[in-house]
Amino acid sequence: MTAANRVWNRLQTDRRERLAQAAQALGTDLAGKLLPSSRIADLLHAVLRPGDRVCLEGNNQKQADFLGMALAGLDPQRVHDLHMLQSVLALPEHLDVFDRGIASKLDFSFSGPQAARLARLVSAGKIQIGAIHTYLELFGRYFIDLPPRVSLIAAQAADRHGNLYTGPNTEDTPAIVEATAFRSGIVIAQVNEIVDELPRVDIPADWVDFAVRSPRPHYIEPLFTRDPALISEIQVLMAMMAIKGIYAEYEIERLNHGIGFDTAAIELLLPTYAESLGLKGRIARHWALNPHPALIPAIEAGFVESIHSFGSELGMERYVEARSDVFYVGPDGTMRSNRAFCQAAGHYACDMFIGSTLQIDLQGNSSTATLGRISGFGGAPNMGADARGRRHASPAWLKAGREAGNAGMPRGRKLVVQMVETFREHMEPAFVERLDAWRLAETSGMALPPVMIYGDDVSHILTEEGIANLLLCRNEEEREQAIRGVAGYTAVGLARDKRMVENLRDRGVIRRAEDLGIDKRLATRDLLAARTMKDLVRASGGLYEPPRRFRNW
Repeated sequence: MTAANRVWNRLQTDRRERLAQAAQALGTDLAGKLLPSSRIADLLHAVLRPGDRVCLEGNNQKQADFLGMALAGLDPQRVHDLHMLQSVLALPEHLDVFDRGIASKLDFSFSGPQAARLARLVSAGKIQIGAIHTYLELFGRYFIDLPPRVSLIAAQAADRHGNLYTGPNTEDTPAIVEATAFRSGIVIAQVNEIVDELPRVDIPADWVDFAVRSPRPHYIEPLFTRDPALISEIQVLMAMMAIKGIYAEYEIERLNHGIGFDTAAIELLLPTYAESLGLKGRIARHWALNPHPALIPAIEAGFVESIHSFGSELGMERYVEARSDVFYVGPDGTMRSNRAFCQAAGHYACDMFIGSTLQIDLQGNSSTATLGRISGFGGAPNMGADARGRRHASPAWLKAGREAGNAGMPRGRKLVVQMVETFREHMEPAFVERLDAWRLAETSGMALPPVMIYGDDVSHILTEEGIANLLLCRNEEEREQAIRGVAGYTAVGLARDKRMVENLRDRGVIRRAEDLGIDKRLATRDLLAARTMKDLVRASGGLYEPPRRFRNW
């Protein structure tokens, strides 16, 4: 076919045809871009085609749950073999579409709550996984080889023209909408309310084709809330080692924390233990982080200067609005989050990522994908990776680069810390000779084992036994023994070469609490700046309103 007779606007023509079919199907029930919730199935049947790429907004927190339920309820004779693009699989409906034959292929990032069911459906041949991505990787592919044909998103409110207000939980919405709208796709939004005037316009009406008021507000998961009452004294000890052995030594000012009680303990020790070490103003000043309630005491104590967020956190809305110097807050008074921008900030603008995992092998590779569970990785591979494209310097980055001892051209290094107790729930060891990811790849037909963070990106491993600084290891044998040296009473730890481990300790590659001058007897819950959820409310001056399930008063 020559350029002279080639059709150059097939996508636009297809879009017009779909919109015309939607208008015909809905008739007078369609008022501009607004339609009643009772007609959502008719709209989806009209605009969807078998084999379409469909992006259903499922984030870490905000879920387009009404649209997800409607999609799962469609007639599989009319709509089938969809290729789902979804950053997070959180709700049963996200997999019901595969069970019912409406969808057959999946590209995603994280599936925590649905990990076991996902593994079963893959084994049964009901789901073909394209790839397990990190967030930025998946967003990037929306603009290259996986542009959505139809996107189903969630927003707080729409006006009568179709402009959208996303509120504090913007998350993935801008990336999804832009990739769809500017590739002649169809954008359908569920909203909590339809109003005459929005507090601000987050998504312009020109990018939105349809908006429907959901019968109930979209679901939001308080993913980053941790009850201080559940933090153990082992976690307090590990937090003390992290602060004195890593944060203070590298003077970490810009960072990201993963989700968990381990990092919540660090956050709650900043105004107490870190303050006692004279670290205020020297560490933990700038964050890529959701509004963790556990950070409230550190914010109030003046440790934290700025936080840019991937999403929001239920109950933190009033507190965030009242602390607009710290958070990214618009003139309307509500926070603006953006997962894509915050992932980029966490990858390039932060000096350290510290998070947890389920398994670590002898090379330091880690994964949350274990036998019978395909959980994915979320943003950890972006946060927990040395940013090879980084060019700006900071003291922490330069020091880590010197320790890594790059031959020839000097360069910096991001600190990537894996913080785990040696045994997980049900006494499952965190340290293993071989990751379950190998067998998972074999049984699921994956091209590669699903590794969350590769070992060559990991700089430190921190357990209750001590810190292993992998940057200081001179060869693979030392690296293996450094990992064994902090693996405790797991089979991996018991197989250590005791003499070599002591030599590594003499060199400072491995450091125990006593090597850092930490008295283990002081590692008690008394060090926590808040020991209950009620303490967090008090610290916020009554501004923090914990979700109901976290209230015990």
